[in-house]
Amino acid sequence: MVQRIMEEKICVICHRSFTWRKRWRRCWDEVLYCSAACRKQKRSARNPTDARS
Repeated sequence: MVQRIMEEKICVICHRSFTWRKRWRRCWDEVLYCSAACRKQKRSARNPTDARS
């Protein structure tokens, strides 16, 4: 079996690397997060100073 080299990206939230998945084949350029948990944290992690008191 020939092993293909998969493309990797770095998650913008946790900074872990993750590889291409078949379900992302149509939108790989738009994928930013490695998991649903990181995707849910996107608002709090991107703008921590945006919280209004």
